Amino acid sequence: MSDERAGTASGGSTSPASPAADPASQGMAFGPRTHHLLMLEFGDRRDFDDPRREWRRLFSELMGTFLLVLAAAGGGLLHGEGKISLAAAVVAPGLMVMGIILFMGAVSGAHLNPAVSLAFALRGDFPWKRVPGYIIMQLIGATLACLFLYAVFGNVQHLGATLPGPGYADWQALLMEIVLTFGLVSVILGTASAAQNVGAIAALGVGGYIALAGLWAAPVSGTSMNPARSFGPALVSGDWTSYWVYVVGPIAGALIAVGCAYILRGRGGGIIGRAAGSGELGPGVLEKTKKLASEIDRGEVEPTAIADADADKKLL
Repeated sequence: MSDERAGTASGGSTSPASPAADPASQGMAFGPRTHHLLMLEFGDRRDFDDPRREWRRLFSELMGTFLLVLAAAGGGLLHGEGKISLAAAVVAPGLMVMGIILFMGAVSGAHLNPAVSLAFALRGDFPWKRVPGYIIMQLIGATLACLFLYAVFGNVQHLGATLPGPGYADWQALLMEIVLTFGLVSVILGTASAAQNVGAIAALGVGGYIALAGLWAAPVSGTSMNPARSFGPALVSGDWTSYWVYVVGPIAGALIAVGCAYILRGRGGGIIGRAAGSGELGPGVLEKTKKLASEIDRGEVEPTAIADADADKKLL
């Protein structure tokens, strides 16, 4: 940190896009190099909200969903062919999601799932006008992944489609998808910064949950938890068997998760929602929470694990 302080004291130049160059952030304890690392991992909230960059975020959702479905459906296909174990097939998408959140979470938020985009919008953290574009890109990304699998392997094993397991009825798979998606969206809402899955905490939490859910529940429903993940194989293979389960289940689970998030953290949206959802909603703390949220919006405080200690002090 000594070289950072020296650079700051000597009037070292910084990029205009860096929070350190913003006059409102000059009182922060972090130096320019630390700011740069934070920007690489967590991005800039203003970039995420800038309508001129929506094309970049839409492409990010398309690419991220392509990679997710490639691992999820591809793993299911290869498991059906007896090439890999069930454990490998269900852990692969979890690890893929970890990587996706780390490398593009700051661009689009790494929703990768229509149920997640809907949950963020219902919480008031994501504009409804952006939801259709995200969902369309997610569906296109899933379809492209399955077209790739079709080109490589042919139309085998339903291209890794999610279907109720042998001996299980649609209603059983539906209940499983509701509960599993409820858990997934709860983890996302609890670790995300507003409508963005960013940073190592979100990557580990979300990716780890996907892998864990698959390890024990895949034999029942295939652990889709994502209408886009199920849409791609169904469209390209032409097998729509039980597809409704993987639309109704994730959406219902997301609605339950949003309701629980309201109980645990209060309403989302606005500056209160961006104050990291600490649960401190009582009298006396409200004004301090608003102040902290304003500082987050101005880029003076990073709403991440790195700044948790600072944030806690401000709320005390």
